[in-house]
Amino acid sequence: MKFQSMTMSMAVLGAGLTLGSAIALADNAGSGAAAPAFSLEPIVVTATRVAEASADLPMSIDLVGRQQIREGQLQVNLSEPLITVPGVNAQNRQNYAQDLQISVRGFGARSSFGVRGVRLYADGIPGTMPDGQGQFSNFDLGSAERVEVLRGPFSALYGNSSGGVISIFTEDAPAGQRVDASVEYGSFNTQRYALKEMLDQPGGVNLVVDASHFATDGYRDHSAAQRNVFNAKAAWQFDDASRFTLIANAIDLPNAQDPLGLTQAQLDSNREQAGAGALAYDTRKSVQQEQIGARYERILSATDDLSAMIYGGGRDTTQYQAIPKATEGSPTHPGGVIVLDNGYWGIDAHLTDHRRIADTPLQLTAGVSYDDLDEGRRGYLNFIGNELGVKGGLRRDEHDTVYDLDEYLQLQWDPTARWRLEAGVRNSIVEVGSDDHLAATGTPADSGVRYRTVNPVAGLTYRAAPNLDLYGSYGKGFETPTLDELAYRSTNGSLPGLNFALQTARSDNYELGLKAGGARMRATLAGFYIRTEDELAVQSNTAGRSVYQNIPATQRRGAEAQLQSDWSHGFSSQLAYSYIQALTLQSYSTCILVPCVPLLVNPGHRIPAVPADTLYAGVTWRRAPGESWVTLETIGRAQIYADDLNSHAAGGYWLANLRLGTGQQLTTWQFTEALRVDNLSNRGYVGSVIVNETNARYFEPEPGRTVYLIISATRR
Repeated sequence: MKFQSMTMSMAVLGAGLTLGSAIALADNAGSGAAAPAFSLEPIVVTATRVAEASADLPMSIDLVGRQQIREGQLQVNLSEPLITVPGVNAQNRQNYAQDLQISVRGFGARSSFGVRGVRLYADGIPGTMPDGQGQFSNFDLGSAERVEVLRGPFSALYGNSSGGVISIFTEDAPAGQRVDASVEYGSFNTQRYALKEMLDQPGGVNLVVDASHFATDGYRDHSAAQRNVFNAKAAWQFDDASRFTLIANAIDLPNAQDPLGLTQAQLDSNREQAGAGALAYDTRKSVQQEQIGARYERILSATDDLSAMIYGGGRDTTQYQAIPKATEGSPTHPGGVIVLDNGYWGIDAHLTDHRRIADTPLQLTAGVSYDDLDEGRRGYLNFIGNELGVKGGLRRDEHDTVYDLDEYLQLQWDPTARWRLEAGVRNSIVEVGSDDHLAATGTPADSGVRYRTVNPVAGLTYRAAPNLDLYGSYGKGFETPTLDELAYRSTNGSLPGLNFALQTARSDNYELGLKAGGARMRATLAGFYIRTEDELAVQSNTAGRSVYQNIPATQRRGAEAQLQSDWSHGFSSQLAYSYIQALTLQSYSTCILVPCVPLLVNPGHRIPAVPADTLYAGVTWRRAPGESWVTLETIGRAQIYADDLNSHAAGGYWLANLRLGTGQQLTTWQFTEALRVDNLSNRGYVGSVIVNETNARYFEPEPGRTVYLIISATRR
């Protein structure tokens, strides 16, 4: 099915809308009573590193609040709350051995491992490493207060990214002591158990401790997984001028099975089967990660504020691939088992000055950040003798390092009551080094490369009316190659060492938009144009190796619309629509299939995994705060191509989901019960694709109708 155009979507569903949830920062946090479906109070965000009303900022930014993150949600994947944000394509791959597939305005869509092209933060701590590769699996949504999503030019002020910034924040504990417990059970023997304790002592600590256990047998064969997550935040308000916060989290993902992708023929014959080689080689992934961070905030004077943060952690990953034994026969092959031992740390400090110049308010923020990654990368054969799926002989042993050192300056000036100027610049240095410990490979020791760029950004807001703001912005962005993209210079191993010939991708990003709202409605509309030079794409794929190249110019242009309404008689609604054309502008050669035959990607080919149209629409009815509620939503997405050649595609689809719940308030206990039914029509569809997969195993199918029961209890 091909998804229809924006004109039809807006006309048919303009009044249908959707769950508009807790969008304001003040989301009745800790009050105990359920908030309205969403708040139409001004959205307060921290995109400029200082809390600001979003309507006054010349940028596309959304805030997903606590209620939308939790109400009737499984709280397992970040794709759940992000589904309502225009411009964001976040897919649950039904594969916990792979991270979510997240792209913003088409950036990050080509990523085969983790999240790239989009910067991730949790409580100010980067989930994106200095090379641009990121993941979010270590944060538990059960303790999240809000998620902020910044798109467009101003994302350049956060460094190595072009598409956007996704930031998640842990809640503060409400007054007194509170314990939350929840149990979930549903399709495919999916289970989640969570326990959270919150404590707020006047003059003492504000503490949130959250732990959860998730397990599933999986929709497809060989897709079972377990995940244990711990998250804690402790804050001390020393006095009226200073606050100190500690954040710690950890994840244990033991042997998540990897069902791999399916070819078109496999998809047509049995969409629940595992891909070729998954069972024979027992493809799987295990992850253990722990990190801790500290933030100190102080009001230095009537005009100056200081914020400083330091963090550090470690992440160990082992992944077993289905590379055939015969393929690994070459002595230069790195093997089918990847072992990564990562240690990382970083700092960020910035000073904000607020004052009046010529009787107009001026705000300046100056800061510096440093992030460091040490990665031990080893490769092993995935067999011993005739036994497959076990760690065999060592084939790769190298130590890779990446650091970034950035200085940034931001300015906000209101020359008149109607105009606001936002501007900034970020100077970035990213340095990559590599030392191969296996002399037989011939890799030069202590080799490396340095990338350097200066990225300016500016935007102007015009307050045309009390409830209408118009804005425009421009910025330059960049993406360095990640360690995964640098990993190989040749598919046959004839050219050892990292591919330091790769260049930084650079983008020019333009945006125009409007923001309108009243007592019962809020609407946003944004149009954007992005041109990228030297974008990173696959040059050749074979034998378990992907060699990347810089390709000529690409273009992303489109529009995003959002409408939130609070109707009478307990009804509320939200609509989010995105349209994007992500195209190549010049031809280039690629070799992504076996046997490897170079083929030409012509101008006008669509960038894979980027749907031209996406829509989220629905409606919520709520009897009263803390009582019964029902949400009916519909989701539409156009087809997505699976490769640069546009030779294969996953069809578009429409889905309908239902969530309903009720609550009971006793003297010291509050109970809630929710039922979630996804894909009401039991439609078979493909949610995500593995872009440019060597053996045409592109497709990752989603399940049909699924049902989940969620029960929670709170004691105050």
